[in-house]
Amino acid sequence: MFTGIVEELGEVVVLDRLVDGARLRVRGKTVAEDANHGDSIAVNGVCLTVVDVVGDEFTTDVMKESLDRSNLGGLVAGEPVNLERSVRAGGRLGGHLVQGHVDGLGTLLDRTPSEHWEVVRVGLPDRLAPYVAEKGSIAVDGVSLTVVQVGEADFSVALIPTTLELTTLGRKTVGDALNLEVDVIAKYVARLLGVPVLATQTPRLGTTEPGALS
Repeated sequence: MFTGIVEELGEVVVLDRLVDGARLRVRGKTVAEDANHGDSIAVNGVCLTVVDVVGDEFTTDVMKESLDRSNLGGLVAGEPVNLERSVRAGGRLGGHLVQGHVDGLGTLLDRTPSEHWEVVRVGLPDRLAPYVAEKGSIAVDGVSLTVVQVGEADFSVALIPTTLELTTLGRKTVGDALNLEVDVIAKYVARLLGVPVLATQTPRLGTTEPGALS
């Protein structure tokens, strides 16, 4: 379990493709300093299990399902990634409850800068729309954010200078794919009310059509 408060902007060392997945090595001094085999670290909002730690680098295995359903499959050496260690019982819940289970991919549609913050609009897959509410919480690339507005096929969030500087969201450009995790409470409420559960569909990484991403 995570909180969506990014601890460190790490760097991809290598993504080694395997037949049915990949092995990802990331450099992150803060998260690696006390990491051990079996620990959970969220990389761009995807919960991954540490299999090895050497110095300030840690290695994880990424199964094909995770590659298909997130933007991890498009990572290249040198690319920055958001890193967060799992929350400890009794620790501060600075963001919201984040599982590290990406529900779908969104597309960055536009950025509107202002003097002190920036409003970012993200294309939203149709099947995720019922789970996103104005002033509700959503994790975007693992960053806990408050929804400002919701449209039929998009939503917007406001990014403060700290978020722009210390996460990948300050570096994303129009057309980039973003990992989305909707509020887990909304999913359980929908399930209890009989709303159809999130459909399964393999995403097409890189497409700019919000409704086609899952």
